[in-house]
Formats: sequence, structure tokens, C-alpha cells
Amino acid sequence: MKRNIIRELIFYAIIIALIVVALSVLLSGNKQTVKKNYGDLVAYIDETIPDEEVQIQKLTITTGYVAKVTLKNNQTFSVKLGQYYSLLLHDYGKRLSELCAKGIITELILEPESNSMAWLSYLPMILLIIAIVVIWFISFRAMNGKNSKFNSFGRAKTKQATQSDKDKVYFRDVAGADEEKEELVEIVEFLKDPQKYTKLGARIPHGVLLVGPPGTGKTLLAKAVAGEADVPFYSISGSDFVEMYVGVGASRVRDLFETARRSPAAIIFIDEIDAVGRHRGAGLGGGHDEREQTLNQLLVEMDGFGSHEGIIVMAATNRPDILDPALLRPGRFDRQVTVNYPDIKGREEILKVHARKKPMEAGVDFRKVAQSTVGFTGADLANLLNEAALLAAKKNKHLIGMEEIQASYMKMLLGPQKKTRVRTEKDNKLVAYHEAGHAVVTYYCKHTDPVKHITIIPAGRAGGVTIRVPQEDQLGKTKGEMMDDIRISLGGRIAEELILDDISTGASSDIQQATRVARDMVTRYGMSEKLGAVLYGNEHSADEVFLGRDFSSGKNYSEKTAAEIDDEIRAMIEQAYKDAKQILTDHIDRLHFVAQYLLKHESMDGDQFAAAMKDDATVEELERIAAEKAEQSRRDNEERAKAEAEAKKKPVGEEGLPPLEEMLNDIDAEVAAEEKNTSAKSETEGKTTESSNSEDSNE
Repeated sequence: MKRNIIRELIFYAIIIALIVVALSVLLSGNKQTVKKNYGDLVAYIDETIPDEEVQIQKLTITTGYVAKVTLKNNQTFSVKLGQYYSLLLHDYGKRLSELCAKGIITELILEPESNSMAWLSYLPMILLIIAIVVIWFISFRAMNGKNSKFNSFGRAKTKQATQSDKDKVYFRDVAGADEEKEELVEIVEFLKDPQKYTKLGARIPHGVLLVGPPGTGKTLLAKAVAGEADVPFYSISGSDFVEMYVGVGASRVRDLFETARRSPAAIIFIDEIDAVGRHRGAGLGGGHDEREQTLNQLLVEMDGFGSHEGIIVMAATNRPDILDPALLRPGRFDRQVTVNYPDIKGREEILKVHARKKPMEAGVDFRKVAQSTVGFTGADLANLLNEAALLAAKKNKHLIGMEEIQASYMKMLLGPQKKTRVRTEKDNKLVAYHEAGHAVVTYYCKHTDPVKHITIIPAGRAGGVTIRVPQEDQLGKTKGEMMDDIRISLGGRIAEELILDDISTGASSDIQQATRVARDMVTRYGMSEKLGAVLYGNEHSADEVFLGRDFSSGKNYSEKTAAEIDDEIRAMIEQAYKDAKQILTDHIDRLHFVAQYLLKHESMDGDQFAAAMKDDATVEELERIAAEKAEQSRRDNEERAKAEAEAKKKPVGEEGLPPLEEMLNDIDAEVAAEEKNTSAKSETEGKTTESSNSEDSNE
């Protein structure tokens, strides 16, 4: 449609331009006529004699201030008289009359200019004006058209979920967020059966704000609401309201709500609402922010709802701290649903949901994977299984196993392993003792998680890594646990100092981590006995700086207090350093044993490390544990390969299911087993039933 309008405009412009050019050429006059000035005309009149060459034969003077002269040799020229018109008639009128009387000038004509063709001189200008009007009219019609690009600036770029969508999401597809689903199920039920709530005087919330860290499933929950609700669902991103043109954002907000009001009930979902709903007045400039105008319109539209309209606004953000307070008050976003990190049960359910469309090995233990992925969001878990699937495809495997999941877990934490990197013997020894120091200190700390894996194979930016896995989810940490975290972080540096009599830059990230934990203990959690339970810094000091509210990290304490905070942080770290050094000094033999094993085998799992910490541990015992696990893994792979081969030979139906007869036999067997367990009949009748079912099965 847009291309046709542009082609039409170009076509009309070319046609009109050709017409104007043609008429200009035609009306330009006789090209043989020479134009001369008033002096030349006067000279001809003064010097005219009965001569064949220069004698004026015909002189026509019009009221249009033009003199047209024709000589006897048929040469012609014209003179624009202009202001000389009256002068010519006054000075040379008698002379011209004499020349006519003598027959020198055979024809002298004084006539008004003919108007019959005079309008043609204005025709190009007229056509040009008409062309401008036509082009303006066509452009105006195009701009006011239904699919106009100009008008689309003010239209909301909404996406409406339809019943025919193949990728529709339902609540059963959302795992690990049972409480959050309950909050949203209530809204869906209200839209389906409002009488259930209105007859009790209840009012459904006008707005629901989904708050939580990135990747926890806020948008997925909104998609599930769209799949469950039998009402129109309009989704739009907060950034779609912001454009370079003034007033476009407010216009799109009006268009969005006008579209929603056409339905008896509807749901509007605004993703990343912090793009448009942040604090008014935020920023360093004093000028008016177009975003504020958009927010004001959004506030008016939400506050103007009536209970009969049945419109519910849902929004999602991971920065609720920067939203305008007027947006969060009751009557607008009445309810906030916090979508947090899933617990171990939620992670297990999420893994099972994402594993539905992936061929998994029978030995995959999702519970074990969930235990080792503390702090993972739903998006992280989906990416974990996807990376495992890619790794299995690289190995030309048909099923995804625990080996691929574990490798993907390490890749997500550290990056891909760099097994081909060449390191010197000195660097290997340094990394081995560094990681062994972390592990040994971890083993002897009381308030920490056990070691799951140790490796000195470089991955990403890390030369090695010691991984600890929590046994259960924790809502918070105690002072003892945080002090142990500092001790463990310093264990690698202390091991370098004890064994190599030197320290390296490899402990820089450990020092940074230890300092951050100690500072939080003093300034945020009140764990300093000297400074007490006081928050040092403003309430948003731990959040990102937001211009308009904070210009930098808050500091509401004196320089003296700042010095005392630094002293407390240093004292905590020095105490943890002293404790960790004492642990490694007392168990220096275990440090050497673990480090030497890492130098030889590069990696050590949790079971091997637990065995290595025994006083009578030997390298042969650790190698035996590794060999047993390798043998078990080999047997599992053989069994899986055998099962895959049998599955390929087994006849399948159109949808990859067993033949109908086998399915019926399985159903009969299940029914028989259930009747055997629940029936109160006699033993003879039970045997008869089993025999009957067996005969049916054979048939």
C-alpha cells in the first residue's frame, strides 16, 4: 500500500513536470525574433531611409509596452519598451507619422496587446500551483490512511495473543513458582467468572506488578496468563512508548487503552515498565522529559478505570526501586508479585519441564542437578539443558546424560575449558597449591558447604576452581558462615605463601570477595561488635545508583566513623587470615597430598577429596574410586546404547508409540494388578481373574 502511494506521487510529479517544460518551450515565442533594446529602436527610426536593407516596413507598438519591428529584408526584432513607452510616443510620434506619410514605413500599428493567448504565459505557474496542491492532497490522504506510517507513530505497537498460537504457554508450563501462579490464577478466574467475586463486594486489583531478578520467569508468567485467560491479551514493551517525537508516547498509551476498552474484558501487559515508569524528575537536566509525559498519561489511564471495564494491567520489572511512587499506589498497581529465585524443589520441576522435549538418559538425576545449581534462575536452567544438548550433539550421542549436564554446568560457571593451554611447571604447581588451599580450609570450616569438585584445568579467566555445593537452600547467612567464606577465600593465597614462600596475582579476585563480604558484615548487617547494629550508608547503598535519587553511593556517616569501618574490616580479614593459616599449618600434609594428586590427575571430585582428607589416604585409593566411577559410567553407557538399539528395532506407530496391541496388553496388566491389590474377593476368584487377564494378554 505504501509503495503504491509513493509510485503514484512520483508518476504525477513527472507528468506535471513534463507538461510545464513543454508549455514553457511552446510559449517562449519565435526563436528567430531577436531582442534588442530601446536605443537600437530609436537608431532605426532616426536613420531609416528608403533602403531595401534597413527600411522599416512594419512597426507595431502594443499597450503591453512591446515594439515589434519588421524590416524589408524580413528581419524582425522586438523591444521591451517598459517605461520608454510613453517617451517613444511623445518624442517620436511625429517622426513616425512623417515616415508613414512618405511611405518609408509602410505600416504603423498602435494596438492593445491581444489577450486571447495572454493567459498562456501564466500557464506554467498555474500548473505548478496545481501540482503542489495535488501532491499535498495525495500526501494528506496517505497520511490519514489506515496503514499510514505517519499515523502509526501514535499507535501502540501491541501484540495480541490469539487462540491459534502454536507456542501458547499455560500455567502447567511454569514450574517453580506455585505461589506466584496462585496470585495470577485468581485474576484469570475473575475475568472468566466476575460474579463469583462481585457478589461478595470484592474488587479485583486494577494492576499487578511482577517484580524479581532477571530470568526468574516474570514474562513467562504473563504468557501463561495469556494462555489461560479467554480474554484479549495485549502485550507491549516499555521502550515502545519512547520515541524521538514529542507526544508520541502519550498518544500510544491512549491508543493502547482505547484498543483494550473495545473488549468487555482484557489484559494489558507492559514488559520492562521501568523504561517508562521511572521516578519523575530523575536526571541531571532541568528540561522536560518526554518520558514524564508518557508516565502521566499512563497514570491517568490506570486511575480512570471503573470496575465494570474489566481491564487489568500487568507489568514486569527487575528495578522496582526506580519506579515512580504514584505508579505503585493502590488503585493503580494494587498488588506486587515477587518472583524470586526458585528453591531446590522449584529447580527440579523447572528442569523436568525443559527436559520434556529433550531425549534424556534414564540415569539423569534432576534432584542432584537441582542441588548443585543453587542461585540459578529458570532461564539459567533452560540454558544449562540447552548447552548439554549441544554438547551431546557434538559427541554424536542420541541421549543427554549427566556427563553433558555436568560439563555444561562448569562451562556456565567458568567458560569453556582450555585444555590445550600450555603452562609451565611452576604455574601448575602454583595453581595446584592455590586450589588445594581453598579445599583444605573448606574441609575444616564448620559453617560451610562441602567440596564437590576441584580442578586445575584453566577455564575462561580462571586458572583453576574449587566448587562447593550447598546441601540445602538458605534464606540468609550467619556471621559464622560469612567468616568461613572469608577464610576460604584467603586459603589459596595462604597456601602459596606457606609452600612457595611467595604470593601471586591469582588471589586478586579472592581478596576482592573477602573484602566485599567483610564490608557488608560491618555496614549492612551490623555484625561488628564495636560499631553495633547500625546501617552505614543509605537504604539504597547496595543498589545501583539511580540519577535523580542518588548521585553516588550514599554516605551518611562522618570521616571518623569511616575510619572505624575500615579498621573493623581490616580486623575481620586479619582474623580470618590468621585462622586459615593455622588450619593449613596444622594440616600441611593434607595440603601436599591434595596438591600432588591435582598435579598428576588435574581434577578431583567430592568423593575423592573426602577420602584424601583421611590421614591414611593413599593415591591408589583415590585412583580406585575414580576407576570404579569410570567403570560404572562405562556400564551405564553400554546399557543405554543397548536400550537405544532395541528401541530402534522395536516397531512404532505413526506418533512414535508402541503398537496398539501392546498398549492394550499393558493397560490390562495394570488393571489386573490394581484389582489384585484392592479387591476383597477370595483367593480362588483372584486366581481366576489373573488367568483371565493372562488369556486376554495372550490374545
